[in-house]
Amino acid sequence: MSPADSPTSTRRDVDLIAACRDGHTQAFGELVTRYQDRVFNLAYRLTNNYDDAAEIAQEAFLKAYRALESFRGDCAFYTWVFRITVNTARSRWRFKAVRPSEVSLESVGFGAENDVQEGRQSLKTQLESDGPDPSEEAVRSENKDVVEMAIAQLSDDQRMLIVLRDIEGRDYGEISDILECPRGTVKSRLHRARAALKELLVPVLAESFESAGSQES
Repeated sequence: MSPADSPTSTRRDVDLIAACRDGHTQAFGELVTRYQDRVFNLAYRLTNNYDDAAEIAQEAFLKAYRALESFRGDCAFYTWVFRITVNTARSRWRFKAVRPSEVSLESVGFGAENDVQEGRQSLKTQLESDGPDPSEEAVRSENKDVVEMAIAQLSDDQRMLIVLRDIEGRDYGEISDILECPRGTVKSRLHRARAALKELLVPVLAESFESAGSQES
């Protein structure tokens, strides 16, 4: 059995890339299988639209395949594909306004439920960092739609940072690689993005609490 025909579970990304460059194009299919869920989840969280996410994920892998010879290996393959996915989403944003979708993150599937829950917990921690305020309620399950709609109202770059850090849980170094900007820039822009998100969430949730209180009385 040649290296190109060995089981997927035992093959490293670099081995699959080398096999693909040697003409074994099925090796790239194994890379797609390995990372398609993560790429789709990222695209979905950036667009909040199932169809757009599917198209972005497909286009990102096609671009990665065509540019595989230029991949230098100075970052992980999936980080490189994430970068392509983000840039593909950016291109789409130039032509199409992103609006909130009624599809919830959990309903997408692809094993994303645990990642989404962990992401919400991270977001909860960040929103509470300046002390208690109504926005902490936004991470509770009954308010998940409020969070998703608020994130969708952020600017494209702000939404991207919130998704990568607080939903996807990527570290600053990886986000720096994906967005190709200094780590310090990532931190400062993320701080502003979180502030913008909190500004959107607080009045909506405060109104919700007032409504709930009037109903109880």
